[in-house]
Amino acid sequence: MPYRVTRLSITPVKGLQLHHPTSIEITPRGVPGDRQFLLVDAAGTLQSCTHHQALLPLRAAYDAAQRRLSVSRSGEVLLSGEVEDGAPVDIDLHGLRTGRASHVGHDWDDLFSTVLGKPVRLLRAHAPAYDVCPATLVGSASVAELARRAGLEAVDARRFRMLVEFAGGEPHEEDTWQDREIAMGSAVLRGGGLVKRCAATTRNPDSGAVDLQTLRQIIGYRGRQETVLGPGPAFGVYADVVEAGTISVDDVLTLGS
Repeated sequence: MPYRVTRLSITPVKGLQLHHPTSIEITPRGVPGDRQFLLVDAAGTLQSCTHHQALLPLRAAYDAAQRRLSVSRSGEVLLSGEVEDGAPVDIDLHGLRTGRASHVGHDWDDLFSTVLGKPVRLLRAHAPAYDVCPATLVGSASVAELARRAGLEAVDARRFRMLVEFAGGEPHEEDTWQDREIAMGSAVLRGGGLVKRCAATTRNPDSGAVDLQTLRQIIGYRGRQETVLGPGPAFGVYADVVEAGTISVDDVLTLGS
C-alpha cells in the first residue's frame, strides 16, 4: 500500500482551532499564513493551548489580501477587522530561535486578554512561527497504535496538530525517515528528528478539555526518547523543506535516499 496524504492542518493564529485545507504551498520558511499570528504575555512568553483551554474553541480566519482577521467561537464572530502592523519586536520561539513580529492592535489584545484572563498581546509574525522545522508528519498507523495501546477504538489525530497526516506503512515508521527525502505533490521534504509532545495533546481539539492522558500513554509503550527539545514522549517527526511546492490531500508520498 503506498503512503498517501490524508489531512493537512494549519491555523492563522497559533493555538487556535485548526483549518484543514485540501492543498497548501510550502517553502523552506514554512507554509505562508500558518501560525502567522501569535500571543505573548507581559514577559514576551508565547501563549498556546498547552496551558489555555479557552483557545481551542476559537477559530480564526485571515484574508491576507485585505489584511482582515476574524475570530469566532461556536459560529459567533467575536472580533473582525483590518490588522495594522505596529513597531517590530523580537520574539523568542521556544528558546530555539528568534523571530520578528509586529503588534497588531489593542482591540485584539483586549479580546484575547479577556479570553485568557490575563494580559496578552497579539502579534503578527513576519514568517511562520513554527518551532523546530517548517513541517511535521505523523502516520495514521502510529495514531491507531496509540489508540490500541490505550485500549481505545480511536484517537483523534488532530490533537497532535501536525502539518501532514498520511496513511500507509507500519506504526511509527516515520521515525526511521530521518535524513531521507520525502516527495509529495511538487514539494520535497527531508525527514528530521522526533517531535517531543507537550500537554496540548491531552486536550480535546474542539473543546480544549483534558480528556486523554496522551503523554502517559506514549511513555507507557515508547518510553522517553531523545528529541531536539530533550528527552520525553515522542510522537511524529519534523521535516525540513528541500524543494518548495504544493502538497494536496490524496498526494502519494514517495521516499527517496
